[in-house]
Amino acid sequence: MSRVLKVSALALSLLAIAACGESARLTARADTGPDPVLAEPNPSPIPTVKVATATGWPAGVTPAAAPGFAVNEFASGLEHPRWLYVLPNGDVLVAETNRPPTPDPPKNPIRGVFMEAAFKKAGAAAPSANRITLLRDADGDGVAETRTVFLQSLMSPFGMALVGNDFYVANADAVMRVPYRNGETSVGAAPVKLADLPGAPRNHHWTKSLLASRDGTKLYVGVGSNSNVAEHGMEIEAGRAAIHEIDIRTGQGRVFASGIRNPVGLDWQPQSGVLWVVANERDELGSDLVPDYLTSVREGAFYGWPYSYYGQHVDTRVKPQDPALVARAVVPDYALGAHVAALGLAFYDGKLLPAHYANGAFIGLHGSWNRDPFNGYKVVFVPFTNGQPSGPIEDVLIGFLDEKGEARGRPVGVAIDNRGAVLVADDVGNKVWRIVPAGGAAPATK
Repeated sequence: MSRVLKVSALALSLLAIAACGESARLTARADTGPDPVLAEPNPSPIPTVKVATATGWPAGVTPAAAPGFAVNEFASGLEHPRWLYVLPNGDVLVAETNRPPTPDPPKNPIRGVFMEAAFKKAGAAAPSANRITLLRDADGDGVAETRTVFLQSLMSPFGMALVGNDFYVANADAVMRVPYRNGETSVGAAPVKLADLPGAPRNHHWTKSLLASRDGTKLYVGVGSNSNVAEHGMEIEAGRAAIHEIDIRTGQGRVFASGIRNPVGLDWQPQSGVLWVVANERDELGSDLVPDYLTSVREGAFYGWPYSYYGQHVDTRVKPQDPALVARAVVPDYALGAHVAALGLAFYDGKLLPAHYANGAFIGLHGSWNRDPFNGYKVVFVPFTNGQPSGPIEDVLIGFLDEKGEARGRPVGVAIDNRGAVLVADDVGNKVWRIVPAGGAAPATK
């Protein structure tokens, strides 16, 4: 047997062993909310791995919307749609994208094959389409009848933002800019680089989210870590696990906040005007730890990674430690549950839904791999009052896992369209879903 086949066989054996590891013990949702229960760390030499096999949606089957809501396909037949952006005229942009190839091979080949097998099972190993597609629903029936390639030949594009007549896209390694004219369905100009971002080699967390400031002078970019807990050294973590602020005029940037392992969805809370983010916390401390979270972002603040989690809970795996930084670590505002893989974030500023949803946060939970049983795989809502979370987490869209625990789809980015509906990118189902009140009327206030 060749070395590659031996390594692959060993990796698959380890995957089977890992699937039989420890399981969650906390009661449901104990690890959510403003004051979550934090379990004791339960690390293992072979981490728990429970991956939902990606199958796609059977014909005629959709996710299940919460009572009072309805859901339909806004678009289908996409290639790994991850992120959404709604233009002022109502056109919807979708980033069809996946991780870029990396020139930096894993130091542990067995672990590399092990993770590659997990990615393939989860439907995350397809080559990146490297394009942004425009979807248009001109007749207002909730289904996009026009589809065009808006921008292509990109490098694993993710975040998008329009400022004036300039459209920005965050590639895996840089923020790019192209001119945009209202209503155009395709951009012919070649993208021009505004600013470099931490990228290869390795580029473990490759997605780069993007949000423009309200005055149009700055861009905010979420940059994830290059590891789980800095196991490859801090040298390759320069500028990572952070939110960057970039001056649009000069392209000069700085770290706005740090210690956030993988900051993805970024948005401005409508009442307070404060920046909020959803973030993925670290893995391999057990099925009950650590909760991913939703938090406001303070300028200059440090949120713990890699030295501590959820404030000043020290991660003893990280050596050397930095007690001075741990002492500064900010406790996140709201826990979303362990290993839910929180990615999408959109505060509701539309008029279609009732007052209960005004100013609250819709969040896409992509779903766990390091937990037994599964967690996430749904879209949820967190209500807000006076700029702060004000109630328990609520399910909005479920049914992404079937009765066998296989993934028909996995929600990623969320956005609010110009009519007030909630859009959801589904990168396994290759669709964009649209959530509206059932029967054309707003659902009852909870």
